[in-house]
Amino acid sequence: MDLAHQIGQKLLLAFRGKESLSPEIVQAFQSYHPSGVTLFRPFNIESPAQIKKLNQSLQDLARELGLPLLLIGTDQEGGQLMAFGDGTPLPGNMALGATRSPELARKAGEVLGRELAAIGVNVNYAPCADVNINPNNPVVGVRSFGEDPKLVGELAAAMIEGIQSQGVAATVKHFPGHGDTASDSHHGLGTVPHSRERLHSVELTPFRSALQADAKLVMTAHLGILSIDGESAPPATLSPNIINGLLRQDLGYTGVVITDAMDMHAIRQGELLREDSLRAAQAGADILLMTTDPQDHMRAYESLLQGAQNGELSQENLRASIDRIMQLKGWLAENATSPDLSVIQCAEHMAIANEIAEKSITLVRDEKKYLPIRLEAEKRIAVIIPVPKDLTPADTSSYIQPKLAESIRAYHAQTDEFKMPYAPSEQDTSKVLEQVREYDVLIMGTINAYAEEKQAEFVRQLLQMGKPVIIIAMRLPYDLAVFPQSSTYVCTYGILEPSMRAVAKAVFGHSEMTGRLPVSIPGLE
Repeated sequence: MDLAHQIGQKLLLAFRGKESLSPEIVQAFQSYHPSGVTLFRPFNIESPAQIKKLNQSLQDLARELGLPLLLIGTDQEGGQLMAFGDGTPLPGNMALGATRSPELARKAGEVLGRELAAIGVNVNYAPCADVNINPNNPVVGVRSFGEDPKLVGELAAAMIEGIQSQGVAATVKHFPGHGDTASDSHHGLGTVPHSRERLHSVELTPFRSALQADAKLVMTAHLGILSIDGESAPPATLSPNIINGLLRQDLGYTGVVITDAMDMHAIRQGELLREDSLRAAQAGADILLMTTDPQDHMRAYESLLQGAQNGELSQENLRASIDRIMQLKGWLAENATSPDLSVIQCAEHMAIANEIAEKSITLVRDEKKYLPIRLEAEKRIAVIIPVPKDLTPADTSSYIQPKLAESIRAYHAQTDEFKMPYAPSEQDTSKVLEQVREYDVLIMGTINAYAEEKQAEFVRQLLQMGKPVIIIAMRLPYDLAVFPQSSTYVCTYGILEPSMRAVAKAVFGHSEMTGRLPVSIPGLE
């Protein structure tokens, strides 16, 4: 492999196109010889048959150009982040945390891996091993298994084993831990202020478990770690102290290191991306995850090639990196499976999703004994939900219409749904409060009211109406902290259909709520 091809193997590209390969991506393959691609839901994904055909076209193009097996990656975490929207609607990591079940985490991983293999995806950017300690964390949240480092490690390791049992490489992220931040690295550089001792006892604990489970890739975080790199700490993605020091030397990791997306604003953009791309490679990143901008593809490729030619990127570094990438591709070739598309949302997979959902539903409080719901047939229930939106770029919630009201209606026919914006105006609030005034029971589904005061204020006004109010937290559990007067509070950790069906079944007393909070609610004893 000549130098130009070696450099290309350090890049994962992305492109816009669903039905066929655009002239731009074909040209990029011819020019840069990339290691593979990342598929994004809005740009590449419509249906199982379509994405399988597209992936086959990509692998065919690689063969025509004499390239090795392509890495084709995507974000299929379950729950909040599902790039492949037609996959089985698995509840996400925090729901798994509420079940406390490594067995279910492994089964979830098997479902994720098998369905990705069926559509020709061989790298899953999952699971998150971030320990979500900070309620104000805007980017991880329910993508985390919880706040207990040991539990997070156990479930992450089990999910990795499940994904990789299907011949799909798992990617543990975001190293060295994105769980205790109050900023979103899509928008800027956050920092982690903790000591090395704290990092080793909390943030790094799940990563050790993930590496013991033989995670094939580790994704770096775009976070500055002050105790390792000082006050002017660069993102971990650009830090040799973190990649070569902490990850490779201290933790002994020998697999592939991939960056988080290089278009995130914790990384410098425009022409300065050239310098940061080279810095990432120098720091020890094997693969740079590029997005769809052809100019960024060119900037990264040219900066790495020039760095290799002038010695800024050492031959030793480059050779070791290519060896690791080729070992990964060898593993993928040896372990490849080709399930039929019929496995997607098959009965077995849906049963696993339903089991996770049912075992995750958590009853936090029922002081006035509103549960189980027992109503005469003519009594009416109002179900109120905010319309989901993507609260971070690492989110696909906007594609979902939560079926909470429909699920409740299956147990009580006189059920009506009322939708409101995620952040309701005073006018929105007044309108809905008036509409539900004559109902007998009010069920409020919240979505991160802890972080959205307008939604929290709506709930507080709802609770003052003197009606039985059942609050169902449909994302993070922390919402109770902003309306502690709520007497009945249930958590689902997600808005996908299995969780909506499971919570309806539970609040009518047809199943037991056995889930346990995987995080602490501020102010709640």
